[in-house]
Amino acid sequence: MALDLLDCLPASAILHNVWTSSVLLIILLYTLLASHLRYARQRSTLEAFPYKTRQSFAQMTDNDAFEIQLIIMQLEFPFTFYKAMQFALFRTYGIPSISKVLVATSQLSDVATASKRYADTAALLREFLSHRPSSPRTLEAIARMNYIHSLYQQSGAISNDDMLFTLSLFVLEPCRWIERYEWRALKDFEKCSLAVFWKSIGDAMGISYRRLESAEEGWVDGVHWLEELQAWSEQYERKNMLPHPNNKRTADETVAILLWGIPKSLKSFGKRVVSALMDDRLREAMMYEKPSESYYTLLACIFGLRKFLLRYVSPPRPSFLRQDYLEKLSADGRSFFRGWEGPPYYVRPTFLRRWGPEAWASRLQGLPVPGDEGEKYHSRGYKIPEIGPRIAAGKGTEKARETVARLQETRTGGCPFVTVKAS
Repeated sequence: MALDLLDCLPASAILHNVWTSSVLLIILLYTLLASHLRYARQRSTLEAFPYKTRQSFAQMTDNDAFEIQLIIMQLEFPFTFYKAMQFALFRTYGIPSISKVLVATSQLSDVATASKRYADTAALLREFLSHRPSSPRTLEAIARMNYIHSLYQQSGAISNDDMLFTLSLFVLEPCRWIERYEWRALKDFEKCSLAVFWKSIGDAMGISYRRLESAEEGWVDGVHWLEELQAWSEQYERKNMLPHPNNKRTADETVAILLWGIPKSLKSFGKRVVSALMDDRLREAMMYEKPSESYYTLLACIFGLRKFLLRYVSPPRPSFLRQDYLEKLSADGRSFFRGWEGPPYYVRPTFLRRWGPEAWASRLQGLPVPGDEGEKYHSRGYKIPEIGPRIAAGKGTEKARETVARLQETRTGGCPFVTVKAS
């Protein structure tokens, strides 16, 4: 019967059906293959490290946590991880005690200083996110960061709670953003790696965890610490994230940096998109208006389509295309950013960066490119002791040397939960 029906069909129709079936089969096989390859790195990462059970998390070392986080940051979710880190910093400005300091020092509330301060913060973060926990670059970056913070801690302008809250966001926001916007959520061993890494950073910064529930008896592992940190952080937000003009002033200058390369005609649209990415508590604290529902629908469609394409269409990012935000050190020991999203601080002015497509996009809007305006944007790169506000310029060298010496003894890449008592 089937053969009789085929005999009745013209050859063109049969070929069309075969062709359609073949294309559909190829599409199906490709999506299955792409999805399989997408999860292959997660499986290989789990196989490469001895953290396959919750019990094993208690032994996760800082070195291993760094390597796992590097895979997350540079290969698995580079775009979302970086945006989450930006948003983590942005979220701290919803706390009046933090925005007050920034306004008082003009560090993020003045056009002339906001972009420089933002670049300096990015530089220090990238240094210890990109180099192993006990490497000289990491120790030097932490020492410089500690010195800059000490200038405000000594006067009581920055409290331990403010520091702990900021630290919590650098752990929590990547977890939240990846779960909300990426093609898969983080596994527990990946969350543990972020917790171990940032717990170790907090230790090196001298942040006290006495506010956390298990501060006396200690934590079983990174996930345990992260759960308690999240509970405390949310409680701190409910109490302290309140509307204040300083919050808005700081937020406005930061949003201007985030929307740096967007044409002027789209700035207002971009600002409403940023507002739509905020939750109600943060938006109210920043004194921003809630955008219309169409913005939420637009974001849901964009990120939903992106999730689908990444999971079923796009192959995983190969290792040779890992997203590294720092160039290798120059011969004279200076560091450079690989690219720029705001003012082009610390970017080497190569021919491509001055005359390539990205540069022309900036030029057409009247924006500077690397190498413009002399050394305003520090096109010679930076050395870590040079990073910071004007009040720290040329200062802190001896203090940093003492901090590095201390960290060389205590920050060895081991498990930060071996010592169970909280400081």
